[in-house]
Amino acid sequence: MSFARIPKTALLALGLSLSLGYSAQAQAPSQKDIVDTAVAAGNFKTLASALQAAGLVETLKGKGPFTVFAPTDEAFAKLPAGTLDALLKDKDKLTAILTYHVVGGKVMAADVVKLKEAKTLQGQSLSISTSGGVKVDMANVIKTDLAASNGVIHVIDSVMLPKEK
Repeated sequence: MSFARIPKTALLALGLSLSLGYSAQAQAPSQKDIVDTAVAAGNFKTLASALQAAGLVETLKGKGPFTVFAPTDEAFAKLPAGTLDALLKDKDKLTAILTYHVVGGKVMAADVVKLKEAKTLQGQSLSISTSGGVKVDMANVIKTDLAASNGVIHVIDSVMLPKEK
């Protein structure tokens, strides 16, 4: 696993975010890692391409554990015209957006709903709300607990953007 491509602040966030803890739920882990689980699901082709363009595939195939709030292909399609193409050409911005969708640790749905926020690998925190369904920032969580060997995926219906600094 190469952490050389991840900003130091993201690595610091990983260490801090591990304090979220682990679920006490007993679930058999998948034999596939986060990336392979997403690819096998079939509705994360854009996310997989973006992870490759950002150089994050190797990291998310690593030991983890990671919790990924994964936007579907339809979520990426909601972005304004030209946005995705521009992001694919701006590795730093793309990396910041993608790592904003990842939390260190394996945070199952039963644990997510108990949180008000979660620190991302990007360094900022996601807001979590359970009013009118589970929302992470303004994205709706539409499927939960896709188990992977190195973490868990929760499916969301929008691409989340970090706050401007």
